[in-house]
Amino acid sequence: MAKICPITNKSSQVGGKYSNRVRATQFNPTGKYRRKANIQKKRIYIPELKKTVTVSISTKGLKTIQKKGAYKTLKEAGVI
Repeated sequence: MAKICPITNKSSQVGGKYSNRVRATQFNPTGKYRRKANIQKKRIYIPELKKTVTVSISTKGLKTIQKKGAYKTLKEAGVI
C-alpha cells in the first residue's frame, strides 16, 4: 500500500540531493533522493459515530482535522 494521506493527498517526491562540493566544482552530481511525506498512523475518535477509526494521515492532515472536525474532514476524504 502506498503511503498517501487521504486528506491532503501528500505522498513521496523525487528530488536532487545537495552537496557542499557544488560550491567548489562546476559539475558534481549526487543522484536522486526520495523525500517521504510525514505520514503518521493515528486512532481518531468520531463522536458522531461513537467509534474510533485508525488512519494513516499526514501531520498537515491532522491540523485540518483539528480545524474542521474529524467527521466532516474524513467524510469529505472518503475514509468513512
